[in-house]
Amino acid sequence: MANEEKTRTTVEIHNRTYTIIGTEPQNHIKLVASLVDQKMNEIQEANRQLDTTRLAVLTAVNTMNDYLKLKEEYASLLGSMKKKED
Repeated sequence: MANEEKTRTTVEIHNRTYTIIGTEPQNHIKLVASLVDQKMNEIQEANRQLDTTRLAVLTAVNTMNDYLKLKEEYASLLGSMKKKED
């Protein structure tokens, strides 16, 4: 991973421009940024009074919650597959 070339990708999230530097392909970074932007817009629609910092924290909490649920579902599916193999 140390030898992977890093690229700069400019994205817009919640009407602000960010430059992301990383080894992921630019289309992946743009997709992630788009999903973050969508989630922030979704949360803001339901909570118009939130400032940007609180909105960002709620977005992070919601996203991590979704991630953990998917991770648990994945582990459960792997367990089910392993039982079927045995």
